[in-house]
Amino acid sequence: MKPYLAIPSLLLAASAGVHAGEAKNIIFFLGDGMGPTAITAARIHQYKEEGLLKFERLERVARIKTYSQDAQTTDSAPSMGSYMTGVKIQNEVISMSSDTKASAPKKDAHGNLTIDTCAAGNGRPAATILELAKAHGKAVGAVTTTEATHATPASTYAHSCHRNSGYAIAVQAVPGGAGYNAALGDGLDVLMGGGRHHFTPYSAANTKGRADGRDLLAELAARGYAVATDKAQMDEARPGRKFVGLYAKEDHLAYELERGARNPKGEAATQPSLSEMTSKAITLLSARPEGFFLMVEGGKIDHGLHDSNAKHALVDLVAFDDAIQTAIDRMQLLDPGLRNTLIVITADHDHTLAFNGTARRGNPILDIVRNADGTPARDADGRTYTALAFGNGPNRPNERADVSSETALGDDYHQETGIRIKGETHGGGDVKLYATGAGAQAFKGTMENTRVFELMKAAFGF
Repeated sequence: MKPYLAIPSLLLAASAGVHAGEAKNIIFFLGDGMGPTAITAARIHQYKEEGLLKFERLERVARIKTYSQDAQTTDSAPSMGSYMTGVKIQNEVISMSSDTKASAPKKDAHGNLTIDTCAAGNGRPAATILELAKAHGKAVGAVTTTEATHATPASTYAHSCHRNSGYAIAVQAVPGGAGYNAALGDGLDVLMGGGRHHFTPYSAANTKGRADGRDLLAELAARGYAVATDKAQMDEARPGRKFVGLYAKEDHLAYELERGARNPKGEAATQPSLSEMTSKAITLLSARPEGFFLMVEGGKIDHGLHDSNAKHALVDLVAFDDAIQTAIDRMQLLDPGLRNTLIVITADHDHTLAFNGTARRGNPILDIVRNADGTPARDADGRTYTALAFGNGPNRPNERADVSSETALGDDYHQETGIRIKGETHGGGDVKLYATGAGAQAFKGTMENTRVFELMKAAFGF
């Protein structure tokens, strides 16, 4: 049976009507940088033009405006913060009030960013939906393919004047320790991602470790957390204990194209997939009878786009789609028809990815553009070009050369860009939202990103 065939059974249950306050569980999926063009490109890459991604089969769809408090084009921190708090936030700020100014941390003696926090009087924390869920007795968790302290996961459980304050963000997740975010009550129930260096002390073998010498993983273990550093240890975790899994010594998790068996000698060989992390998180969180809130981020979509590598981005987007289906399948067993579970899928911002030319139907989306008769399309100078390109980025040659299919379809190909800048940027366009389950009928039309928070809060009955 194809994986997506479980979804249509949700349509009748959802259309029958569920009312605000009836969601015991909410799973919020965030495809970082997953703009409409990336969705279309991933669909064609995986299922051809006539196909659909699995989440595209869900019955509720909306458009989301993404601008931040101070910028037409947002970064991930304020956009995710708006979903989590219902507040418009300034760029680079993590779940704080609208008047909070970004304040970048300085470097320590080891060259790493310090654990500086917000200066007195510079805004105030804005309560997140995760914190509200915790206050109502629910289990809570955050899962990501980025560092666990990165902008998206951090916006669920922390408050900071700058998204790069990873060391200060990490301490907010450690119950009983200095800097702990007391709004988390007895603490996060699940946290998974990369960036273990933010939680471990500096040493000759851990040169990106914490300058304050704290071993936050040891502190979490002393508080009863099960701690995992690879998939095998994650698999051993059992319900009844809180759990933290940090699967990369430093930096983010690997791209899906480079994870597991594809990288047998590296750290990525032991990293779980996003689907595996999602399934495990649901197992651990669903043990709480009061229900749960879970955030799941496909963060490497964004990284592939910033790198002007569409193949990495599209493969990670498909992996994100698979994780959504995994969650739906798991929750259908626990909550048939999703009558008490709301699932929301959206993105924090767009990118500058664009379709080029008029490729024939069936043309591989990562290939050069080919005409209806199969011959390569050519630009005004007679050069071939790819079906996907970026509005900006580093790959703008002074004089274009032919691009071969072999080159364009390679794992490491970086698409050409219109404007030459150091790295490809976000786009300011609207993104899409998909929803199913309890309270999903409220997600429709064109909405502010802050409205998503209000609808999730209403679905929980808070």
